[in-house]
Amino acid sequence: MNIRKRLKSHPEVYTGSLNDILFILLLFFLIVSTLANPNIIKVNNPRGTKDTKTKQNIVVSIDKDQHIYIGQSPVDIMNIDSLLFYEVNKMRPLVDTPSVVINADTSSYYGEVFRIMQAAKKAGAKVVANVK
Repeated sequence: MNIRKRLKSHPEVYTGSLNDILFILLLFFLIVSTLANPNIIKVNNPRGTKDTKTKQNIVVSIDKDQHIYIGQSPVDIMNIDSLLFYEVNKMRPLVDTPSVVINADTSSYYGEVFRIMQAAKKAGAKVVANVK
């Protein structure tokens, strides 16, 4: 007859390196989130109630000094219609309907923003005003 007590094993999960792994993941996601969209000119956007997320094919930025950029390159205001038409047609083989994101400063002229919106619509692109 076997009278010995059975030894009960208590399973344990070793969590000694869990803190290190979580810290490395946190650093990784912080670095990746800052590199999400490197071709945006810093502007002071007006605040809105809705957040607009779209695939940013063409980014048009207007800064506080009324300088206009397509991506990172500065553009003359007189050539904005033809350059926007060229950029939209360049993106057309990659996507069906290219989108133009207008990233305007709060002190920029609304007439220029409206003119860029009209030029993008004439070129056949979807227009999104980036408001944060």
